[in-house]
Amino acid sequence: IRGRGVEEALSILHFSPKHAARTAEKVLRSAISNFQNKDEAGRVDTSLLFVKTAFVDGGPVAKRVSPAPQGRAYRIRKRSNHVTLVIAQREKKKVEVKPAAAKSHAVPEKESVPEKAPATRAKKKTGSTKKSSKKS
Repeated sequence: IRGRGVEEALSILHFSPKHAARTAEKVLRSAISNFQNKDEAGRVDTSLLFVKTAFVDGGPVAKRVSPAPQGRAYRIRKRSNHVTLVIAQREKKKVEVKPAAAKSHAVPEKESVPEKAPATRAKKKTGSTKKSSKKS
């Protein structure tokens, strides 16, 4: 559902047979509600909202002990997780209308691009300036 519109993501999660889809749908509905309550203008058009990021991280692990034969014990790890869904609002595209008459007779001009100066390499100076001399 990452990158999809909110309405499309809700329909995908609602009709998905996966067990985790039900929880993800609840989290997404909560995120939409939080976004609408946070906005001071009131209701936000849900067609402009999309799922920006969606991921699951591991949460705290509850450790339990189960008895095993001959006085031993097996460790049971009851895992949990954190579901993170971030929704954002798409910007409305601004459409610039240009007059058709000016466009039909206009000749496109080439933009002049200043030439770049040739790149020069700086020589790296070493710290020692001693000359080696051989003794004979």
